[in-house]
Amino acid sequence: MCTKRLHARTPSAQAIGIGTVMGHHLRWHKKSQDGSGKCDIHFTGEHHHQVHGVLFEIAVSEKQRLDTVEGLHHGYEEKMVEVITSSGLVSAVTYYATIIDEKCRPYEWYKRYVVEGAIEYGLPENYVHILKSIAAVKDSDLEREQRETRIFMGS
Repeated sequence: MCTKRLHARTPSAQAIGIGTVMGHHLRWHKKSQDGSGKCDIHFTGEHHHQVHGVLFEIAVSEKQRLDTVEGLHHGYEEKMVEVITSSGLVSAVTYYATIIDEKCRPYEWYKRYVVEGAIEYGLPENYVHILKSIAAVKDSDLEREQRETRIFMGS
């Protein structure tokens, strides 16, 4: 959700609103190629489960690059979801995890992107608190951690 990270991947990205997807639960169990956990809005079918997030619009010309960096067909696939917004229901494309490992934990820098993005867009305080409570691990690849931190810092 962090705009700075998304702009590093898709410069045209524009936030068009916040919304909620029902019947899903935010999980950090998508096993990344580096072994860490990435986010997944996991379908549960339980109406009380909900994921809050931000809707973005990107240029069609940037979609393939986003698919590549997100790992489409390599741990993530796409699906359409119905998002509840202040303007009504909106259909949106999201990625969902296909390579899952419940033992995975996000890197601290990745978790920071998610938490700061939630704060940036004013997601519900209790939801931000839940995001902050997720256990994260230090990235042993110092170069990657520094690169990701530089993106967050805007340099």
